[in-house]
Amino acid sequence: MNQSFVSIDLETTGLNAKRDRIIEIGAVKIIDGKEAGSFSELINPGRDLEERIVELTGIESRHLTQAPYIEEVLPRLSDFLEDLPLLGHNVIFDFSFLKKAYVDQKKEFKKYGIDTLRLARRFMPDLEHKTLGAMCEYFQIPLKAHRAMADAYGAWEVYKRLEEMFFAKEPETFEPKELIYQVKRDTPATGRQKERLKNLIEQKQIRFSLDIERLTRSEASRFIDKILAGDVQ
Repeated sequence: MNQSFVSIDLETTGLNAKRDRIIEIGAVKIIDGKEAGSFSELINPGRDLEERIVELTGIESRHLTQAPYIEEVLPRLSDFLEDLPLLGHNVIFDFSFLKKAYVDQKKEFKKYGIDTLRLARRFMPDLEHKTLGAMCEYFQIPLKAHRAMADAYGAWEVYKRLEEMFFAKEPETFEPKELIYQVKRDTPATGRQKERLKNLIEQKQIRFSLDIERLTRSEASRFIDKILAGDVQ
């Protein structure tokens, strides 16, 4: 049985790892089937959160203003993760955001993973809903959904139930698989881009919720184009 891994979950500003940012990391280290440590961090994304994210997670922008940026957290996260596989519900989602964060810092991030969503689809095809919340409800696992640490614990509990029920039937299905997500590094915005953006914001009297100093070159270019086109108020 796979009894050593890190169950992990992220909360983010959106669903696109190439544009959106991590706002919370929750992880539980499991060694030989027992909890061996936990990791929990709020992350400053350098932007205000959309109302739908606040409603979903309960995390507000004011909670993140004093939180560390992702590059400050990654070294501690790496130490915590060690070389263990990742476990998660749709784990490729969490991996994709982490991979992007590491690549932007010019660091490699290679992992194997166990996906409880994939296991649920394989062994419980007749179950109508297979979200983490639905799986926890089915197995009567208490869950405060859409907070990273709670979801990390929830995924671990779901995995234990699935393992008890189906491991003997198909042990190979529970083996960690290599996680693959292709992403390119974003370079920081140039000084000229940042200066032009600041001038446009002042001229147009725009309320701009992103930290200009943390924009990438492509983000800065996109916002400059939007402002010039009148798409930003």
